[in-house]
Amino acid sequence: MAEHRVKRLPVVDEQGDLKRIVSRSDLLKVFFRTDEDLAAEVRREVVDRLFPVSRMGVDIDVRKGRVTLTGAVRDPTPVPAAERLTRMVEGVVDVRCDLVAPGAHGEGVQ
Repeated sequence: MAEHRVKRLPVVDEQGDLKRIVSRSDLLKVFFRTDEDLAAEVRREVVDRLFPVSRMGVDIDVRKGRVTLTGAVRDPTPVPAAERLTRMVEGVVDVRCDLVAPGAHGEGVQ
């Protein structure tokens, strides 16, 4: 868009009917989110929902859109989902998931 000085793009459906117009600012606004805003959304939408019992044991560090999840969780089953859902948060550019469960390397919540 920048190379061709295009400021807006049409969004069409399968039949070619116009559904909306997307601007450069619409596309770029996800990159203008603060790290604090990203951390709050990951906490609210991912950690609090997937780890209701051990959510306070999960630390979320965000730097330039790169999220690191660390800490101890009681149930490791949702850990892969936590990583996938965190990647889906608008503005997140990378995710490192270092969550551990009881018995994993001697760490975890008892």
